[in-house]
Amino acid sequence: MDNGKLKIKWAGSQMKVLEKIKQRFAKDKPLKGITLGACLHVTAETANLMLTLQSGGAKLALCASNPLSTQDAVAESLNKNFDIPTFAKKGEDRKTYYKHLNKVLDFHPQITMDDGADLITLLHTERKSQLKEIVGSSEETTTGVIRLKAMKEKGDLKIPVMAVNDSQTKHLFDNRYGTGQSTIDGIIRATNVLLAGKNFVVCGYGWCGRGISEKARGMGAHVTVTEVDPVRALQAVMDGFEVTSLSVACQKADIIVTATGNKNVLGRDLFKLLKNGVILCNAGHFNVEFDYENLVKIAKQITKVREFLEELVMPDNKKVFVLGEGRLINLVAAEGHPPDVMDLSFANQALAAEFFVKNKGKLKNDIYTIPEKQDIEIARLKLESMGISIDQLTKEQKHYLSSWNEGT
Repeated sequence: MDNGKLKIKWAGSQMKVLEKIKQRFAKDKPLKGITLGACLHVTAETANLMLTLQSGGAKLALCASNPLSTQDAVAESLNKNFDIPTFAKKGEDRKTYYKHLNKVLDFHPQITMDDGADLITLLHTERKSQLKEIVGSSEETTTGVIRLKAMKEKGDLKIPVMAVNDSQTKHLFDNRYGTGQSTIDGIIRATNVLLAGKNFVVCGYGWCGRGISEKARGMGAHVTVTEVDPVRALQAVMDGFEVTSLSVACQKADIIVTATGNKNVLGRDLFKLLKNGVILCNAGHFNVEFDYENLVKIAKQITKVREFLEELVMPDNKKVFVLGEGRLINLVAAEGHPPDVMDLSFANQALAAEFFVKNKGKLKNDIYTIPEKQDIEIARLKLESMGISIDQLTKEQKHYLSSWNEGT
């Protein structure tokens, strides 16, 4: 058995909820006759989602949602062993990346899946004629949902979309525990530095940022959080982290991680404040969170020290180390989220596809979330797969919660 197939098999063994959905899909064929185009990180976990959708009767086409996140052995295996057209190669340039997106849309999918909203953006710009063919599209990540909400706000959203990221069993687990662990994994693989004792700055305290902060503290780092949202900043303070402005934090930082979903959080105006030897990396979807392009322009010398580690010598002779060209470090230098947590995220994706088929022609061009009942069922199945049982409300307790006349 080839390496890609082995990776897919191992990941699948840890994805018990998705396996249960796959078994039902194989029996009921809810996606029969549907062509589904996906733009997702091509990993072993994603492969298991594709196999689940295929079991449900869908015809598939897959491309990468990031030029550096593809696991080549997995992409090869999907093409060779599972007859799933997969257009992805680690390290592809921007031209090839968009060529692959267009290849997926050449299959004329009725349902699309996105991680970052590049596929849906292409549909709304260069492939507008296909919008009428789309039953619905689902979005995996925070950054993509931000883009979709901006489209809706401006009246530009022309199809129904499912914000999978807004499901509780996605963002509360994938973003926090998945991003937390895999970001630290990526930093260590890229650098082999000791985190204990380091001044570790996390930009952004959403679910991804708090996951990274928790894991870095667990490794012995001194963690500082920077934020623009007063509520999230207050949460970070209450969680025991130092909170200050980035202009202050970056002066003592040994490692800076961006996790905001925004642009130029660490821009040119702050470069001169960076400590000699600082490591910069990004955990957000796009490589715009710190201004890598300008950093490269002003550097006197650039040396590739390790596979995903560049040393940039600044005009004042300070050294700045950049990981993975500013792309999301957990998938550039590591393997992304563990299958256990992607099990929840991709269960949501599979059910989103089924939702669109069941509600074909009934949905407005709006942003939807997975129904709460399905969200709860995913959590129940995960607990069951872990051998964990929980209590049930009694009839008396249910009545009490639904009444108003019992008081003091």
